[in-house]
Amino acid sequence: MSSSPLRRQLIMKWLTRSLTVVAILFVVFASTIVLIDRIISWQTRSSIYHDIANVPKYDVGLVLGTSKYIGHTLNTYYSHRINAAIELHQQGKVKNFLLSGDNAHRSYNEPWTMKRDLLKAGIKEENIHLDYAGFRTLDSIIRAKEIFLANHFLIITQDFHCERALYIARYHHINAQCLAVPGPQDSSGLSIRIREVFARSKAFLDLYILHSQPKFLGPIKPIWEIKEAE
Repeated sequence: MSSSPLRRQLIMKWLTRSLTVVAILFVVFASTIVLIDRIISWQTRSSIYHDIANVPKYDVGLVLGTSKYIGHTLNTYYSHRINAAIELHQQGKVKNFLLSGDNAHRSYNEPWTMKRDLLKAGIKEENIHLDYAGFRTLDSIIRAKEIFLANHFLIITQDFHCERALYIARYHHINAQCLAVPGPQDSSGLSIRIREVFARSKAFLDLYILHSQPKFLGPIKPIWEIKEAE
């Protein structure tokens, strides 16, 4: 019976130490995630345009794909990217577009959906190039260089996405800038931002630890204007 208080003391000490270790690990984990988020922002802000009027001319604009509709509602992440691409072309800022996105199945084809909308806006088919294997941002950025031989291009997406895309591009020695287009003006902004913080940590892990490569590479399909310029 006399050992029971001693046992309880030992258990309490063990629990206290365990909780302390868990708390320290949590603080380190949270601090690391926040630090990665801030590093990616700090290192890419100077390469982001927020006004089409300030964008110089580019041979290639890389439009990062997303779904056109969420349920039966138009996805404004999509519409802002496409509208910006159309305006860039109309103003003579971007001549050719590389549309990169997921092609999961016949009824879900991000590159083709974007192409259809650009064609409706009067952009010629010869100025539109499709990357059906842009399953994620890393795939889209690396494939733009390795498959389509684009080493200097303008990325078109939302501000938070610009930073992660540019960070990946810099790591792979790709000369890219980004036009940040608006996102939806609703309550989803906070949840998207939180998800982006973890996406940046995953990108950091992909680049420096896992050395991840695109799911598919395949044959080279150069955009002819780039070859001509070289």
